Amino acid sequence: MLTCEFCGEELVLEEDMKTHLLLSHPENNMGCPLCSWSGVAYDKLSFHINTTHKEKQDHDGGGAEGRGGHRPSSSPTPTTTIVDSHCKQTIGLSRSEGSEAGVANGNRFDTIGGGVSPRTSNIQLESEQITVTTPAFSRGESGGGRAVAIVEPPSSVSTGFLRSAQDSSRPSSRHCNAEESVGVGSAEHTKVKQKRFSSPLKEKRFSCPMCTLVCTDAFILQEHVELHLLEESPAEEAVLGATSSTEAASSSNSSGGKSYECPLCSVVCGDCYSLQEHVELHLDYGTATSAVSPGSDLRLARRLQEEEKQRRKEQEAKQEAEEFKKLQRQFGVDGRGGYRKQMERTMEKAVSRGVMVPADFHNKRAEMMEALASGVDDGRTRTQGVLGALDAYYQREARDCVHVWLSADTDHYCSSEGDKGWGCGYRNFQMLLSSLQRMAPYTTCLSEGSVPSIPRVQVLIEGAWREGLDPQGATHFNQRLQGTRAWIGATEIYALCTSLRVSARVLDFHQPTGPGDTHPRLFDWVKQYFSQTATRGARLLPRVVQTTQPPLYLQHQGHSRSIVGVEQKKNGSLCLLLLDPGCTPGDVRKLLSQDGSTVSKAVYRMRKFPGNLKHRQYQVVAVEGVLSPVEKQTRILNSRTLRAERIP
Repeated sequence: MLTCEFCGEELVLEEDMKTHLLLSHPENNMGCPLCSWSGVAYDKLSFHINTTHKEKQDHDGGGAEGRGGHRPSSSPTPTTTIVDSHCKQTIGLSRSEGSEAGVANGNRFDTIGGGVSPRTSNIQLESEQITVTTPAFSRGESGGGRAVAIVEPPSSVSTGFLRSAQDSSRPSSRHCNAEESVGVGSAEHTKVKQKRFSSPLKEKRFSCPMCTLVCTDAFILQEHVELHLLEESPAEEAVLGATSSTEAASSSNSSGGKSYECPLCSVVCGDCYSLQEHVELHLDYGTATSAVSPGSDLRLARRLQEEEKQRRKEQEAKQEAEEFKKLQRQFGVDGRGGYRKQMERTMEKAVSRGVMVPADFHNKRAEMMEALASGVDDGRTRTQGVLGALDAYYQREARDCVHVWLSADTDHYCSSEGDKGWGCGYRNFQMLLSSLQRMAPYTTCLSEGSVPSIPRVQVLIEGAWREGLDPQGATHFNQRLQGTRAWIGATEIYALCTSLRVSARVLDFHQPTGPGDTHPRLFDWVKQYFSQTATRGARLLPRVVQTTQPPLYLQHQGHSRSIVGVEQKKNGSLCLLLLDPGCTPGDVRKLLSQDGSTVSKAVYRMRKFPGNLKHRQYQVVAVEGVLSPVEKQTRILNSRTLRAERIP
């Protein structure tokens, strides 16, 4: 016969008792047997009995023992752990498990029994099993009641017995087997029991890891933490479940446990403590990283700054290299060959286009090689009689001019296929030399009638450098002009003239001297240069005067020309007459035409007014006579620091 321990109803079968407990005594209808507190779960009720009615338990146990271990049947026995099928069902165990365990151990809960017999209470925790032996007190032989057991905490219990959130959701096994006996206690046993309860409480205190509560009993702390976990489980599932999929949740529930996914990464933990430790590792790492982040940011900023500076330097160096290559190509020192190679390449292109037949190519190449070997210009680009044609033109025409001064007779040399784009300086020197060879004072130092070719002029300039003239210019060209397309300027013409014992001077009009970046001082100086010999001893100055002065070498950025005369208009303005190496022989030969309009057009192209010369700087090389050997050596010594006459 089975008796309900809540209402006293007696039932025969165990299955009927289970049904009775499920229907008549739900979980939350459990009540305290020592007071009127009810309607709570088993865990809260157990915690309430252990904390609120502990003194009454000790008092009743001692009194029973003092009375020989017999309790009256009218007063129920308070318990710290109520072991029955309903309590097992409350914490997740079935009544059948408890009954089968009791039968297997040879113990049953009966209402008839006598004597005092020890009872074994098995408390299954997460990490280990603790078995404690406590005396069990039953009612007398005459009374029917329920068997109770007082489970005392051992002194070795610590916070390590606390179950995790996953274990708290699983059923905890507590099997209590007792025999019916009459509890007869002694004072000695009571002292031992009191010592078990009191000694650990004074020695150890257990703090709740989830709040500020401090307990002196490990089991109380356990029940307290389990309440925390039961309350927080729904909230944790709601927060952590938002980051996990439905399939993962269903699979974890079907396996009998809960899983928690880290909100910071994809790691899935089996319990909330593991998740907490994992998240704390995240936070500790983030704190450590943030602690050193200012230094790391500073090092990163410096490294990026150094990389940017290095990249900028590389870009600047690359840009400078490209610009230097452009300048080398522009000034002909890029190693692409000189006059001969350019001439051959130009003729090859003419053959490939069909302009020149291969036979003509070989004939012209042979003539070119012969001229280069002799060192004398072949005269293909020369035009003679230019100054005589200008004198005749001004005698007939140009009635708007008051005075016209012309230089000595000069031949025009234009650029050819071998020096197009870079040979203007050499061609202007050929013009100057063609004029000097016709003058008596210069025949002693110059070979009459032979104008050197461009490769020969390059050899002569290198010879002047070897004599010590213009060492700075020689360093600029790396002591070499042969086989290159290097441009030459006023200083190279001065060094070459000095080497040939021709007295020359360099005048530097380094800045504009008139409105609109014009150079009126340059025009005035040119007029004075040509008119100084024509006005000597003359009472009446003729309108057109062809002087004995050689032409002037005029240099500006990127190009050079030869000044062969100057016009003075009725309004006082001046106009220079220039021979340009860039003009083709056909254009220059129009000056020799008998047609007045054709000659007028050719002269018009030679005229340059102040508004036409707007480069910032101009240099002029003027020839003034012949040098003696001593004067030449003096010029060589002075050319170590070559200085031009600056005007103004």
